[in-house]
Amino acid sequence: MTLTERVAQLRQARTPFVHATVVRAQPPASAHAGDEAILLADGTIEGFVGGQCAQNSVRKAALGALQVGQSVLLRVLPDGDVHFPEAPGACVVVNPCLSGGALEIFLAPEVPAPLVQVVGATPVGERVVDVCAVLGYDVRRPADPDDADFGDTTAVVIASLGGPEDEIIRAALDAGVRHIGLVASRVRGASILDGMRLSQAERARVHTPVGLPIGAKTPAEIAVSIMAEVVQGIRVGGLAERSFAIHAGPSDPTEHHCGAHGH
Repeated sequence: MTLTERVAQLRQARTPFVHATVVRAQPPASAHAGDEAILLADGTIEGFVGGQCAQNSVRKAALGALQVGQSVLLRVLPDGDVHFPEAPGACVVVNPCLSGGALEIFLAPEVPAPLVQVVGATPVGERVVDVCAVLGYDVRRPADPDDADFGDTTAVVIASLGGPEDEIIRAALDAGVRHIGLVASRVRGASILDGMRLSQAERARVHTPVGLPIGAKTPAEIAVSIMAEVVQGIRVGGLAERSFAIHAGPSDPTEHHCGAHGH
């Protein structure tokens, strides 16, 4: 499988990864400009961007890139004075076991877009799907709520206006979904939740009436208010934050520091 095919596979599976590309290499570094690799959240490296010491440095920098969702230029330098072009904002690694060369590696994280699952073939549900597309969010519409898989889901919007809404809420809660929106009146929504005997923490994860109070009336306006609340949860409440654990190994002699100038 080529690296390009592997990237497509990871994107399809919504698997976070970092695409590492060597953009500059100084002999006698083992890597060369244009070498590429994929780094997974468990520390696996597929491809080649340098020897063992360089790999340890890349793993650590990749963790930071995944956590903040921002690209970084990693400068892997041997110990001592190295004449290497300045790179403002780069992450610098002093690596005493690098065999005389120096590397610059561009790390581009790819974290899946928020995933919203919409339950219910209603006008509001249809418009929520449309707004998700505009936002660039992934969206799923379970054909049968009983078979829905809510794993890796950022938010669930229940717009069925009836049916087994309590069962869907329970399934989403059990799957760990942190934002569950129920399209219902205040009275009907409260009645459904009261009958479920939820804990205080569980009830805080269910939003009904769902959506920010913007006076929405039409299905499209209601969809905007619903997704505005989801966006608020993502951007302000950390709704889509992920936790990654990458380990460089027990014997990592590198020293990391990021600053505005090269070392």
